[in-house]
Amino acid sequence: MTDRAAEIAANLADVRERIDAACAKAGRDRSDVRLLAVTKTFPASDAAILADLGVLDLAENRDQDAAPKADEFKVLRPETAVRWHMVGRVQRNKARSVARWADEVQSLDSTRLADALTQAAADRPTPLDVLLQASIDGDPARGGCPLGDLDYLADHVIRSSELRLRGIMAVAPLGMEPAAAFERLAGAAQQLRALYPTARELSCGMSNDLEEAVDHGSTCVRVGTALLGGRGLASP
Repeated sequence: MTDRAAEIAANLADVRERIDAACAKAGRDRSDVRLLAVTKTFPASDAAILADLGVLDLAENRDQDAAPKADEFKVLRPETAVRWHMVGRVQRNKARSVARWADEVQSLDSTRLADALTQAAADRPTPLDVLLQASIDGDPARGGCPLGDLDYLADHVIRSSELRLRGIMAVAPLGMEPAAAFERLAGAAQQLRALYPTARELSCGMSNDLEEAVDHGSTCVRVGTALLGGRGLASP
C-alpha cells in the first residue's frame, strides 16, 4: 500500500467510526446513512484509492473538472462501477455534459435547470436521479430553492420522464448552528416525502457537522476534507 493509500485508509476508518457513533447516539441503523466522498480538487488516483477501499459514491462540484476525472477513473479502474454525484451549482449550458458523467445531480434548484437537465438526459438509458437543493435561510447568493418553494419545484420535476426525484440536499448556512439548520431542513424533507414517496434521500452533513446531520435524519453525508485532507486551489 502506498503512503497516500494508507493515509486515505486511516482517514476513512476515522470517518466511518464517526458515522457509526453518530448513528448509535441517534438510535439509527448504520445502513441508513450513506457516505458520499467529495473528491473535488483531488486527482482521479485518489478516487481510485477510495473505490479500492469500498467507497463507490463519489462527488464533484465543477463539471469542467469532473468530466475528465470520471473518464480517467474508467482507465484506472475499468472493472469498478462507481456512482458519480454532482453536488455543485450547475449552469444550464453545462447540463448536457453533466448528464453524461453524473449518475445523480444533488443540486437541482430551479425549474429552468430541471428543464435543461430533462433535455440533456434524453439520450441516457435510464433517468437521471436528482435531489432538490434547498436554501435553508433563503439567501439566493448561495443557490438553492427556498424551503417554501420546494413543493412547486418537486411537482415540476416529477412531470419529467427523464428525471427521477430522490430527495433533498442542503448545506448548513454560515452563521447558523448546524443543528438548528438541519432541524429546519428535516421538517421540509418530511413534508416532501409525504407528497412524493420516492424522495427518501436527505443529503446533509459534511466533515465538520456530520454528527448533527445524522442526528436530524441525514441519509447521505458528503465528506471531503476529513477523507482526503485540505484542498489545494481549485483550477482556474
